[in-house]
Amino acid sequence: MLVQSKFQIEKKDYEFIKKAYRQLSYKSLSEYIREAINNKIKEDRKKIRDLKRLKAMEMINQENHDNAFETIEGENFEER
Repeated sequence: MLVQSKFQIEKKDYEFIKKAYRQLSYKSLSEYIREAINNKIKEDRKKIRDLKRLKAMEMINQENHDNAFETIEGENFEER
């Protein structure tokens, strides 16, 4: 479901969109603007995911990790 909203853009941008949307194979001015907004939202969501991923990696890196091979090595490791 689409939500109706009002927003403001620069006059020069509006004039460009008004002249170019048909040449770019958009059915309407609204379709052009919706797609531009959707692309920006996708880009911003990706940035936020990347930031969260980096933060998680930093948290993981700060944790002390147990040596998983310590239990199998021991003193007589080479004799096994």
